[in-house]
Amino acid sequence: MMASTALSIILPAKNEVGAVGDTVRRIRLAFPDAEILVVNDGSTDDTAQVAEAAGARVITHPYSMGNGAAIKTGARHATGEVLVFMDADGQHDPADIPRLLARLDDGLDMVVGARQSGSQASVGRGLANRFYNALASWMTGQKIEDLTSGFRAVRADKFREFLYLLPNGFSYPTTCTMAFFRAGYGVAYVPIMAAQRIGKSHIRLVKDGIRFLLIIFKIGTLYSPLKLFLPVSLLHFIVGLGYYLYTYSEFNRLSLASVFLWSAAVTIFLIGLVSEQITQLMYKDSGNRPDSRHE
Repeated sequence: MMASTALSIILPAKNEVGAVGDTVRRIRLAFPDAEILVVNDGSTDDTAQVAEAAGARVITHPYSMGNGAAIKTGARHATGEVLVFMDADGQHDPADIPRLLARLDDGLDMVVGARQSGSQASVGRGLANRFYNALASWMTGQKIEDLTSGFRAVRADKFREFLYLLPNGFSYPTTCTMAFFRAGYGVAYVPIMAAQRIGKSHIRLVKDGIRFLLIIFKIGTLYSPLKLFLPVSLLHFIVGLGYYLYTYSEFNRLSLASVFLWSAAVTIFLIGLVSEQITQLMYKDSGNRPDSRHE
């Protein structure tokens, strides 16, 4: 396993005074030489003071910028070659960190802690995450076991390539995971059991759920536009064909609605094709360009 001096462990925290101290102490016992960064995202309690007293280096946002913004701040300030991101609310067990690092040493670029059955905060959130996982797996062409897990180990240089893509809210794991897969970087999952968080969750199921969905489509159109445009184009063509068969059999005529749907199908397909070419041009000189090897 890598030397802990090359390791930075980053914890975004907002009003986590009840859990952050114990979390930092447990990390310090397991990794005495690692850099522990707590990014205090505008907390109104004593999160920063408790984290610092426990042995963490604390970086404080002057106001709450969001979980993703805290992750980006931590990544910019970290000195380690490997970054471990985990929650400061007691959900993630520092004892799982060596398992993530061991898999990373196998030549991978990111290892994600995949929450197992029983680790979800609610049935609704568990079902939503399954839907996100399935949709993102289709978009990337790779099996994604836990799209929204915030517990992961990554190589710092690879992660920083995507900082400009990461949103400031709670969707950073979604963007990061899909970007790594579509860039062709090695990603693996390690099963973990997440505990119930200490304190109140900052995630709003409906609002942040819609945001997660939009992020998936945003990254999908950025890396693989035809996977979105082609099904929509086919749907317009099939509906137009069905309506044409109906009007021809009933009224012996071609409906203008069918012509409109077919025209829309061609237009949507061509937009998707042009978007695909633009995507290829955008990444032709970049190390994170998706190419045919990863289709």
